Amino acid sequence: MSAKLKQLEDLLRPVVEGMGYTFWGLEFRSQGHHSLLRVFIDDAQNGITIDDCEKVSRQISGVMDVEDPIQTEYTLEVSSPGMDRPLFRLEQYQDFAGHQVQVRLRMAFEGRRKFQGVLKGVEGEDVVVVVDDHEYLLPFDSIERANIVPVFE
Repeated sequence: MSAKLKQLEDLLRPVVEGMGYTFWGLEFRSQGHHSLLRVFIDDAQNGITIDDCEKVSRQISGVMDVEDPIQTEYTLEVSSPGMDRPLFRLEQYQDFAGHQVQVRLRMAFEGRRKFQGVLKGVEGEDVVVVVDDHEYLLPFDSIERANIVPVFE
């Protein structure tokens, strides 16, 4: 996790959790003079509504205005993780063992950057994904992005 992501998470996690929601994770994309800050919130009991996102967005906006951790213009989005939820922490990978996942690495591992298969779990600091009967231990620190693949039956 980059220093900027850590700073933003340390600032925003208490805000989200103080409002009674689960802080699922965040994305920060710096795009020149305009950036995007996307905060994912969850509520396992009730789900997330647009009203929930709006309330959290107002609170986060107030904190961001006071603390000013992003020096350029940015757009704030507050969202539920959705069915194709992104995975940010090792605990989340463990919690979703048995689900289909898509994983993209920062650099190639065994000749490839993209993996789609069944998430087997976590071993130490590695995420275990089974692709076509081959088990890959992907170093957590090398994962650029990972999402659950929704399965409709």
